[in-house]
This record gives sequence, structure tokens and C-alpha cells, in this order.
Amino acid sequence: MPDHYDFDLFVIGAGSGGVRAARMAASKGKKVAIAEASDLGGTCVNVGCVPKKLFVYASQFPELFQASCGYGWSQQQPASFDWSILRDNKTTEIQRLNGIYQQLLDNSGATLFNGRAIIESPHQLSVNGTSYSAKTIIIATGGWPYIPKFPGSELAISSNEMFYLEQLPESAVVVGGGYIAVEFAGILNGLGVETHLVYRGSQLLKAFDPEVASWVQQGMREKGITIYLNTEVEKIIQKDQQLVINLNQGESIQAGLALYATGRKANTAHLGIENTQVALNSNGSIEVDKYFQTAEPSIYALGDVIDRVQLTPVAIQEAMVLVDHLYGDNSLDIDYNHIPTAVFSQPELATVGLTEAQAKQQYRQIKVYQSDFKPMFNTLGGGSERIFIKLIVDQASDRVVGCHMVGDHAAEIIQGVAIAIKAGATKAHFDATIGIHPSTAEELVTLRN
Repeated sequence: MPDHYDFDLFVIGAGSGGVRAARMAASKGKKVAIAEASDLGGTCVNVGCVPKKLFVYASQFPELFQASCGYGWSQQQPASFDWSILRDNKTTEIQRLNGIYQQLLDNSGATLFNGRAIIESPHQLSVNGTSYSAKTIIIATGGWPYIPKFPGSELAISSNEMFYLEQLPESAVVVGGGYIAVEFAGILNGLGVETHLVYRGSQLLKAFDPEVASWVQQGMREKGITIYLNTEVEKIIQKDQQLVINLNQGESIQAGLALYATGRKANTAHLGIENTQVALNSNGSIEVDKYFQTAEPSIYALGDVIDRVQLTPVAIQEAMVLVDHLYGDNSLDIDYNHIPTAVFSQPELATVGLTEAQAKQQYRQIKVYQSDFKPMFNTLGGGSERIFIKLIVDQASDRVVGCHMVGDHAAEIIQGVAIAIKAGATKAHFDATIGIHPSTAEELVTLRN
């Protein structure tokens, strides 16, 4: 390394991907710096999957309390909910995780800068007014919620603010049809908020298998969420302490909160990209090749900012592949096929592999196995929620190429199935496996036409 470089590697963004890249490079003896303008851990730890999952847990208790009566438990006094306790306990847990990330970086030997790094040239950056040089730069700045501009849009909030509300409203409107929208609609509804979900499309969760998405949509309606499809918000008006949300269908909803979960965009503003040859895709994400290299040879990018698959474990794997490419033997790779994912909606959805439509395009003939049943828990606990499982098989090879599930513990179950699908398991392998009885998961090895 030429003496004039201050660092071998400078990482911009201390989310899961950025931190993994910094730690791995430092462990290989490289002089590493990492800069973060906000809290350590990125979106997932601070305003994403971790606090959101805690809120999902909180919102499930009313149904559990009700179900407990069928199992002999009596509630002498009705349960009450205190939003401030949940919010503040969540914040304490997030601060604990921030501390763990701090410790991981400290122990790795990487230098942490608190502030936004601005790229001044292909090998030069500045943080808090001080310039540093680096042989290689990695951009791992993630994404940021996007709220479109329309009359009254400034009255809406994004998912970022949802985790720090002063108080929970009596009613809320959630706008969007993706996983963030349906998850927050379930959270608000479960916490006792009158919840309306407005989506411009004809079906929620359009990126998923339509049949599976429709199960989630129906389940949400059964839990009391009012869903408006093929509908858009025209304007939002402040009226006293309430918001009036006017819809293009002529209706209006009065609510205490309007949450826009209409997607996220790559967080590249005020980064100094214009001082380099780094190219952006049409959606604003950073364009990279298979080795995560941008059009500027010294600059790489990974994670949500490149908008391939916006999942924390994917960003971590991308970081490992990239550092191995830069400083290892270039043996690591990332396969974007068969990535399992979950939507912590209520009911919960998890999936791995191809949808039915994708399988029909890819294979000459497929077989679809599915099951719809009442979970054992509800036999005494009551409740109308059912479980839906769908298995998709390539008929020629008998390989299982997709598995989708809606219902309790879907994410936990599909994670195991993902290993089998990644390993190339056939339907015969599933059929030959002894089930765990009684369990929901045993349905996967007893599916027959």
C-alpha cells in the first residue's frame, strides 16, 4: 500500500453489512476505518427488523390472553396496555445492541468515526471536516423511507418515526401494500388501534405468491383491519388534533396518524457520489458488478444501497464475499436463489424458492401440493385463524423448488425447509421423512395429492 493512504479500507455506513466488512478486513490485518452518521447497527437494529419484531410480539398478547381462557386460565381483571413501557423497553434493548456493535468494532481494531462521510475523490473522504485517504472505499449506507409528495404529505410519518411515538393514536391509516405496511397494520391493530390500510394495487404483498398473499390479506381482514385496495390518498388535512385522509374513491378517513410505508430508496444523498464515476440505477441505487465494484474502480457498494435483495442476512453475506474478493482467495460466492424470507404480518408469512407462476415459467411441468388446516392451538383456544402450506415440485426431477406458508411459526418452519431446498431435496425425501407429531411442521412431510 502506498504510504500516502491513511487507510487500506474505508467503509461508509455501520449497518450489518458495513460492520461485517470492516471487521473481516481488520481481521486480515488491514487498516480499516468505518463512519456512521447515526446509530450503530443500521436500519435493522434501530428502525427495522429488531424493534419491529418486538412490537409484533407485543401486539400478539390480546389474542393469547383470549385463547388462554379455553385452556383454563381466568382473567380476574382485564389486561391493560401502556405504550410508553413498550416503547422505552424497546429503546433500552436497541441501545444494548448499539453497544454490542461498538464493542465488536473496538475489538476488531477498526477505527470508528461518528459522522457522515463525504466522498471527495476516488480515494479521498472527509468526516466532520477532516479529510482521510483510502485505497478502497465501500459504500454501505442502506436505504431510507420514501414518502411521495402530495398535498399534506408533510403530515404523514414513515416507519422510522413509528418506533418513537409519544403516544399511540386511537385510529391510524397505513399506506402501502408491502411487508412494512402489512406488518405495521398488524402491530397497530393488535395494540388496539382502529387500523385502516390503503393500497393502490389490487392485492397486498404483490412480490409474493398471489395465493399466499391472499391468505394474509383475508386473515388481516378477519382480525379487524379495514383494507382499501385500488385506492390512493389524494390529500391529508389537519383538523384540530386529528388528520383527515381524503381518498381518490371519494371517501375520507379521520385518524390520529398517517403512516406511509410506500417503499425505501437508496441512501445516497449528500454522499459526494458526484465527485466520482459511480453510476446509479434508474431507482437511485448504486450500480455494481458481480464483485460489488462500482464504475469507479476504487469504490465498492453492498447491501440495501445496491437494491438487489433488501435483507440483513444478504448484506452480511455480500460483505463476506466482497472482503474475500479484496483480501482473501476469492473463493466465497453469494447465490441469490432460494433466499428464505418472512413477513411478520398477522397472520405470518414465510417463503423460500419459486412462486407457482415462476415455477411454471421455469419448468415444463410442476406439481403443487397444499394444505389448509386449523392449528391444534385453536382447538381449545378458539380463533378462526388457519394455516396454509404450499409446496411446489418440478415433476421431471421431483425436486422441491418452492415452499410457502401462512400461519403461526411460519418463519421458524420455513428456515429449516430452506436448507432442504438449498440442498436439492426431492418430494420423495420429504415423503420419506418422519414427522414430529403433533406439530404444524409435520404437515410438510405428509402432503399428498
